[in-house]
Amino acid sequence: MSHEFWISPETYVVDPGSSIRAEFRVGQNMKGSGFSFLDFQSERFDYVTAQGTRPVPARMGDRPALNLEAPVDNGLVVVVHQTVDSELTYREWDKFVAFTEHKDFTWALDEHRAHGWPETGFKESYRRHAKSLVAVGDGAGTDSFSGMAIEIVAVTNPYTDDLSGGMIVDVIYENAPRANEQVELFEKSPEGEVVITRHRTDTTGRAVLPVKGGHEYLVDSVVIRLTGNEDIAAGPVWHSLWGSLTFKTPL
Repeated sequence: MSHEFWISPETYVVDPGSSIRAEFRVGQNMKGSGFSFLDFQSERFDYVTAQGTRPVPARMGDRPALNLEAPVDNGLVVVVHQTVDSELTYREWDKFVAFTEHKDFTWALDEHRAHGWPETGFKESYRRHAKSLVAVGDGAGTDSFSGMAIEIVAVTNPYTDDLSGGMIVDVIYENAPRANEQVELFEKSPEGEVVITRHRTDTTGRAVLPVKGGHEYLVDSVVIRLTGNEDIAAGPVWHSLWGSLTFKTPL
């Protein structure tokens, strides 16, 4: 099965001028180990406020990965992190089958067979694109597209907007709406129970996600595509792009 990557703040609402601290996590069901900031694994690490986009002043080995002085004014802070490419080798065909079924691109199985590739020993490269919404004071503000290859944009501000009709997100892939595709919603209750539901974007790449007060959420969308390598000895034949967004709803 797949392993998500997400930004996990210690708290989603902080006072102006205090600290915003968050872990990088890799795991399943919103359970995973925290990882230090490593500059050679990071292509981009920024935070976005109403005043613009700035690089996070992270240092090699920082743990938690994000330790940022919050702005002195109220507002929404959007943390943006993009990794470099990593690779994995499939030793078991069933794991690739399970991955494609879980993320709703089983067409990749037929494509793989059509290329005559073996069921084991082939490689996939992957890249992570993560965002997190943190409220400083009242958290007023808006999220926007930051330019990543795959990105989940919060149309609704979970800290200030009415959530009775759901949390609205747009999924963008290569600067265009990702229409009619799966979005996973991981919901963690205050007691730590995690429920996973699957949803779909509409023709405009938009999804409306049901949320509850006081819960933490991870939204996930994944793309897989061919790399162009025809020979598995030449490198990865598959490349996946992972988009995630985390936030917490107020009580």
